[in-house]
Amino acid sequence: MPSPMQDLIPHIPSLHSEPLAAALQQRIANKTKPLGSLGRLEDLMLRLGLILGSETPELHQPQMMVFAGDHGLVAQGVSAYPSDVTWQMVENFLAGGAAVSVLARQHGLDLVVVDAGVAHDFAPRKGLIIAKIAHGTQDASRQPAMSVEQCATAINEGKALLRQRPGNVLLLGEMGIGNTSSAALLLARLAGQPVAGCTGRGTGLDDAGLTRKIGVLQAVLQRHAEASEPLQALAAFGGFEIAMMVGAVLQAALERRVIVVDGFITSSAVLVASRLQPAVLERCVFAHRSQEQGHALMLQACGGATPLLDLGLRLGEGSGAALAWPLLDSACRILHEMASFASAGVSEKQAG
Repeated sequence: MPSPMQDLIPHIPSLHSEPLAAALQQRIANKTKPLGSLGRLEDLMLRLGLILGSETPELHQPQMMVFAGDHGLVAQGVSAYPSDVTWQMVENFLAGGAAVSVLARQHGLDLVVVDAGVAHDFAPRKGLIIAKIAHGTQDASRQPAMSVEQCATAINEGKALLRQRPGNVLLLGEMGIGNTSSAALLLARLAGQPVAGCTGRGTGLDDAGLTRKIGVLQAVLQRHAEASEPLQALAAFGGFEIAMMVGAVLQAALERRVIVVDGFITSSAVLVASRLQPAVLERCVFAHRSQEQGHALMLQACGGATPLLDLGLRLGEGSGAALAWPLLDSACRILHEMASFASAGVSEKQAG
């Protein structure tokens, strides 16, 4: 891969800070509760404090960004739905009718939809960012999904879009018929996993359709056997929406924002970004474990991440990230507002 692609990647330093970690752990331990009694919520408090560099982290102006794009590989029958559903669902997002639209309204999340490469021309309007690289990627069974230049442009655009958004939290969402295939291919190549274990039913394939999908993906992997490095794999297999999310994740990590990762497809963008800059994972909160077959392997590949929720979701859109948002809010509120033993005049457990 030419060096200009590698030049796109900012250095992401580790957040490791023993003094801050110790201060946070002490603050959590001194709350009016038995030690460790808030379970994984205490782990979340620690993570948010480390990401935001504070014993009393505050979350403000959370940005839900749904990246949309079409995939040429859909021509090979890897999806139960036609590509037209991508643009129709974008319209549904903009009309406020999708699940993530409802959840964003409920939780006060600023929702924008990014046209990264949908095979449709949208009329400009509020809530839509038109950043189209092309009208969908190429058919990866015949050629790389993206050219090197297109991949670089998509990453740069994702970085630029994130820089323009306020707040200190990025919640990732996506829409793109066929993008479970891209995510499965990226997982198989970058994690060295058999493609059959990485591939699920996506939008609802039956058994015959799943068998066909696995066969198509195996052939795509063989065709692009030389695409072994993260950026090579991204160009060969990824969608424009995934590449743009890679850029947004890298920029969010650089700016020390909290990155709330939704499901299988958004996790594939984080996987690529983390293979470029491992410390990206220190900024991530994984919202949920998707029912999509490969997601458990994807979480393992992302540093053995433990998601907050396991609700059997497989919708995408950022719906799981939006559902997990109140847990992040609660973690910060407890750090700020819950009394300590000393401030409440409550006796602590005696030693011995």
